[in-house]
Amino acid sequence: MNPIANNTMRIKKMNQELVRQALKTMKQGTKSMVAQATGLSVATCGSILNELLDTGELLELDMEESNGGRPARLYQFNVNFSYIACIIIKAGVKMHSLTFTVANLAGEAVEEGYQETGQMDAEMIYQLIDRLISRYPHIRAVGIGVPGVVNEGVITAGDIPELVHVPLEAVIREKHEVEVILENDMNSTVYGFYQKQEYEYEKSVAVATFIEGVFPGAGLMVDGHIHRGNTRFAGEIAFLPFGITREEQLRQLHDRKTFHPLAARAVASLIAVMNPEKIALTGSLVQPADVELIRQECQRYIPEMHMPQLTLLEHPDEDYMYGLITMTLESLAYSLKLVEKRR
Repeated sequence: MNPIANNTMRIKKMNQELVRQALKTMKQGTKSMVAQATGLSVATCGSILNELLDTGELLELDMEESNGGRPARLYQFNVNFSYIACIIIKAGVKMHSLTFTVANLAGEAVEEGYQETGQMDAEMIYQLIDRLISRYPHIRAVGIGVPGVVNEGVITAGDIPELVHVPLEAVIREKHEVEVILENDMNSTVYGFYQKQEYEYEKSVAVATFIEGVFPGAGLMVDGHIHRGNTRFAGEIAFLPFGITREEQLRQLHDRKTFHPLAARAVASLIAVMNPEKIALTGSLVQPADVELIRQECQRYIPEMHMPQLTLLEHPDEDYMYGLITMTLESLAYSLKLVEKRR
C-alpha cells in the first residue's frame, strides 16, 4: 500500500475510534452531538455513523424530542457487539485456580466462573478459552493475568513452573485470531486500583502485597503509566537488600513481631524511589491495624512531608479483574496516540 493510501486509512480508523469513544462516553447522542464531542465535521460523523450502523457496532434509536426544529436521530454504542474473556491464574500451596469473566464492551460481566486444580498447565488454559469462545463466538480479545514475570507474551519466571517459557499469547492468537494480552498479576491489580481512583491528573501509586507462603511483590504506576522496568523486574520488592537471606525474610514476614519493621522497609523503599500519591497494602499477612503500624515505622526513614497515603486494599481480586478487563478492552481500541497505551 502506498504511503498516502496508508495514511488515509489510519486517519479513517482514528476518526472511527473517536466516534466510538464519544458514544461510549455519552451513552447516546445525535450526529451533531458526536461532531461537537469529537471535533470532526457533521458530514464526516454522518458517514462514520452509517458505517458503524452497517457493521452492528451502533444502534439506531428513536428520534430525540424536538424543541421546535427538525428532530434528530439518536445513536447508541452497541456494548454487546462483541465480547472479551479475562482469566486470572492463581498459584496456591496445594491447589491452583482459574477465575474467568466474559464481559461486553462496557466491561459488564455476562458470565463468570471459577475452577480449582491440583495441576496447572497450558492445556487447561487453552481448553477454557476454547469453551468460552465456543459459547461466545464474538469474543475479540483475551486477557490473562499470571503470577509471574511476563516479557513479550511469555512468562519468563513465575510461581507455576509448567507455564514458564510457554508462548501462551502466540498460541491463542494464532488459533483463535483474537487480540491477546498476558499480564503480571500485580500490574493488573495496580492498574485496576489506579483506574478506580478517577484521578483528574496523572499520579503515581503502588500496590504492595504480602501473602502467606510467598515472597512480597508490588505493582507500580508512575505518572499514570505502569512501570515495568528494563527487564520487567520492577516491583520485585522481595529482592531489596534487607541484609538477610530470602529464607530468613520469609520467616520474618510470617512472624508478627518482625513483620511490621520488614514490611515498612519495603514500603519506605517504594516511597523513596517513587514518591507516590498513595500506596495500598494487601495480602493475607496484612491486617487492618497493620497499616498505621507500618506508617509509623516508615516515618523512621521518610520525612512526614513525603509520606504518601497508606491504605488497606481489602478486595484486591476485584481490582485485579477490573484492571485486566480495562487492559483487554484497551487492546481493541485502534490507537495512534489516540488511546494511551499501558506499555
